[in-house]
Amino acid sequence: MAIIAVTNQKGGVGKTTTAVNLAACLAGMKARPNVLLIDLDPQGNATTGMGVDKHSIELGTVDLLLDDVSINEVIIELEENAIRLIGANGDLTGAEVLLTQREQGAFVLKEALAPVQSNFNFIIIDCPPSLNMLTLNALTAADHVLVPVQCEYYALEGLSALMQTIEEVKSTTNPELDILGILRTMYDGRNALALQVSENLQEHFGDKLLETMIPRNVRLAEAPGFGESIVKYDSSSKGAIAYNELAKEISRRSKRK
Repeated sequence: MAIIAVTNQKGGVGKTTTAVNLAACLAGMKARPNVLLIDLDPQGNATTGMGVDKHSIELGTVDLLLDDVSINEVIIELEENAIRLIGANGDLTGAEVLLTQREQGAFVLKEALAPVQSNFNFIIIDCPPSLNMLTLNALTAADHVLVPVQCEYYALEGLSALMQTIEEVKSTTNPELDILGILRTMYDGRNALALQVSENLQEHFGDKLLETMIPRNVRLAEAPGFGESIVKYDSSSKGAIAYNELAKEISRRSKRK
């Protein structure tokens, strides 16, 4: 069992795209693992990306974090593969302040997951694009961190703050947390800047840099509009092929930890 927080405080790097499609591809592997996808972003994009109307959610992540609600009450069963979802919407915004006011506010998600985590082979957490109390809950609950990075000029600058946060979490709330991998997204090998940033990432992170790279792909951009993962929307696309390769690499790496 592995709990993976997909996070980067920088927006527009393919974080939610990665969380949704990694979950779908893991669930579609031959071993048919059970996968839980948790939307921890008030924007609720992972929820809509899985075909669920975020505005019609009766119980979601906010109820799990703030109310005396069993985790089994908030889990949504999806028809697609073996995925379960805990959805989110704008109601989650207020959780940031309320969790900060709690004495053990960083441990709420970890404690909520405890009764069911053994039921899942993978739990994927889609974090908000900021290093706030919601992200801290994810990092405290997680075994691993997966960091999507777009190969652009400010990529390394944004990563330094995240690396510092991870070290702080390891020294306070979760000493077992580790970086499972740095994932290059929206990659275009014809772009000189992308090649340079990729080389810089290799120098800084070594074997933490994943072999799999997610290419720029129109079908990947289209899939969320239909409420589908890329493997359901277009299983033969370059994006689907790449995320299937990512699922295999993540599965291998998580077993080594």
